[in-house]
Amino acid sequence: MDLATRTETLGKSTTTNAEAHLRLPVSGMTCGSCVRRVETGLERLDGTGEIAVNLAGEHVDIAYDPARLAPHDLVKAVEAAGYDVPLREVDLALEGMTCGSCVARAEKALLATPGVISASVNLATERARVTVAEDAVIDEAIRAVSDAGYEAQRVSQEEPGAGAPAYPDDNREKLHLAIGIVLSAPLVLPMLGMPFGYHWMPPGWVQVLLATPVQFWLGARFYLSGWKALKAGTGNMELLVAMGTSAGYFLSLYMLIGYWLSPHAGMGHEPEYYFEAAAVIITLILLGKFLEARAKRKTADAVRALAALRPDTARLRRDGEDAIVPIAQVRAGDIVVVRPGERVPVDGTIREGESEIDESMVTGESLPVHREEGARVIGGSINGSGRLIIETTAIGQDTTLSRIMKLVEGAQASKAPIQKLVDKVAAIFVPVVVVIAAITLVIWLVIDGDVEKAIVTAVTVLVIACPCALGLATPTAIMAGTGAAASNGILIKDAEMLERAHAIRAVAFDKTGTLTLGKPALAGFTPMAGAGEGASDDLLAIAAALQEGSEHPLAGAVVTAAKEKGLALPQTQAVKAVPGRGIEGSLDDGARYAIGSARQMADHGIALDDLAEAAQEEAARGRSISYMARIDGTARLVAWMSFADQPRESARAAVAKLREIGITSIMVTGDNEAAARAIARAIGIDEIRAEVAPEDKARIVTELRAIHGAIAMVGDGVNDAPALAAADLGIAMGSGTDVAMEAAGITLMRSDPLAVADALDVSRRTRSKIKQNLFWAFIYNTGGIPLAAFGLLNPIIAGAAMAFSSVSVVSNALLLRRWKPAGGR
Repeated sequence: MDLATRTETLGKSTTTNAEAHLRLPVSGMTCGSCVRRVETGLERLDGTGEIAVNLAGEHVDIAYDPARLAPHDLVKAVEAAGYDVPLREVDLALEGMTCGSCVARAEKALLATPGVISASVNLATERARVTVAEDAVIDEAIRAVSDAGYEAQRVSQEEPGAGAPAYPDDNREKLHLAIGIVLSAPLVLPMLGMPFGYHWMPPGWVQVLLATPVQFWLGARFYLSGWKALKAGTGNMELLVAMGTSAGYFLSLYMLIGYWLSPHAGMGHEPEYYFEAAAVIITLILLGKFLEARAKRKTADAVRALAALRPDTARLRRDGEDAIVPIAQVRAGDIVVVRPGERVPVDGTIREGESEIDESMVTGESLPVHREEGARVIGGSINGSGRLIIETTAIGQDTTLSRIMKLVEGAQASKAPIQKLVDKVAAIFVPVVVVIAAITLVIWLVIDGDVEKAIVTAVTVLVIACPCALGLATPTAIMAGTGAAASNGILIKDAEMLERAHAIRAVAFDKTGTLTLGKPALAGFTPMAGAGEGASDDLLAIAAALQEGSEHPLAGAVVTAAKEKGLALPQTQAVKAVPGRGIEGSLDDGARYAIGSARQMADHGIALDDLAEAAQEEAARGRSISYMARIDGTARLVAWMSFADQPRESARAAVAKLREIGITSIMVTGDNEAAARAIARAIGIDEIRAEVAPEDKARIVTELRAIHGAIAMVGDGVNDAPALAAADLGIAMGSGTDVAMEAAGITLMRSDPLAVADALDVSRRTRSKIKQNLFWAFIYNTGGIPLAAFGLLNPIIAGAAMAFSSVSVVSNALLLRRWKPAGGR
């Protein structure tokens, strides 16, 4: 049998009690030795059983003990062996979750599904993010959620924004709430007269007629959800409400029947019933849920606002004719026409026209920005007074707006590390409360002997002990905080980045394009002595020709200067970039040149001693120096260049703002030290690391961490990506590259250093809200349960407190929506 098609199987002799099986896709295997490496990597784990690696099918089947190993441990073992495990991330919309214990139960069901690698359930968004090895596993995961008592369906990933949570129908909830208020009012209003000696409570038969529809029609949801929880072997908020209100209702019904069966029926005062407590508790909870849903809907406004920016149609130009077509029909390379006042439908490049573009909803820029021919425009922005002809460069999920929405949705669906502990507490909370209520009932029966009082006290314990606030404390704050940040052009990748941001003690800035405009101009081009008349323009044309295809800002400055002089550029060949050094290439006549840093000149054995003084003078003025040498024979210097790049207007304010909040600012640059110090003085930075090669930036970040503590790195280029990844928190300027944005934990959509301070500020405020919410949620439960158990709370007051605890948590989180960046909008 051919090695490439046979299945390599290892029967592993082991005493492991392997009860679960997992199939993982594996990419990168090419031969039998690859098979053995995968097997060996998995064998080393304590808890694996039989391992079968299929080379042709590119997968591995693993038997393992779930008590000792989790699926992600197996994935890590395969990756550690040097191979990739292609995984799929899928969002599920969940229905029926009401509290923190629901989150824990849904997650447990998902993680118990064979093939699910990881799962994270978010109560605020009512979503589950599931990582699977095979797409077919999703159907099994949905069935597992259904068995746990909830409804689940897959969320379409075709269009960003599909993940925005859908909350209960407002009209239905309003109707149920209105009916509850109408039926409960005759039961609760008479209680207002009791302190003044007025007893207006209707007779028992009227009370039961009013309370029964509330208990069993409006309250049916609590029975249904509670029953599902019981079938799944656990409990939830609805179970507590159903038990508590049922106890009050049936105790009252028992007392009513007893009264009417007694010889004194219809004579004298009736007993004091608790129908009003059961009905009012349910009505208050419906009111709380209604307000909570409306507040939660506001926390998701950021995603909906972004989704609303996408136009449904575009004015497409084909064969000289303009036609309005659905946006889905536009393809990359198509020409679209945008009239004044219209929304730009696609990402693209302006081919004709110029205008002022309002990008505020996308980038957070407070003022419209001028865009002309050759400039890029962002889909979703609003055109000003000019007519634009735009060539489409990105459509669908590849557009800037879609990428922003994905980042925001991902952040809002993520779970902060502290939430994992909260979920564990919530998972055991309901059973513990039921036990406490039972103990309360027994103790009151023993101590007081009053059955009625014992039941009412136990009911109060059940009603007040709802873990809703615990489950909502963290996700609502994350949703509100990341939404407010996104509305101001700050994209936070996930909740973990929020956790990291609060610990940052120093920020390392890349200089070019971050602290400076990143658009240096050629300030001086000096040929070496003996170059001859006309050599300046000739050498400048050669330098521009060699660097014409480079994206480096200094190269762009040389090309711009040559074009402004109207110089004809010669033909070049064999041009290549030398990382961290510069560029090399040849002309058609064979002459070969090198352009770049002093390090590149040193590589070719060229001494720069004669230029040391001039270079220092230029550097003292904040200018960067580059050199040009001919290297096809004996290497010799032929010219040198100086470049001027202006600091960004907000750079000094950004450094000052960071200093105010106790954060040190550091400049990391490849420029010589004198030039770096000139820029540092201009913007107020005290510490610099100059002449740092791109490949050394990650090492410098590590060194700075040892000195200052947790560090953030700010950059915008490909060369910054390793440093962004190495930092505790990577912050990418949105004007930079996709590579830098991918490596970063926070992306700034506007090229403004002040936004760095804003990003850290909103992160700290969000984490502060999380801590506030968790504090009050824990205080509410730990304080409310003892008061209820000691008989110091009325059931109606307990119901009101429980209903509004989650509302208060969500409302507190919503205060983050008022946050504005330091520069304003």
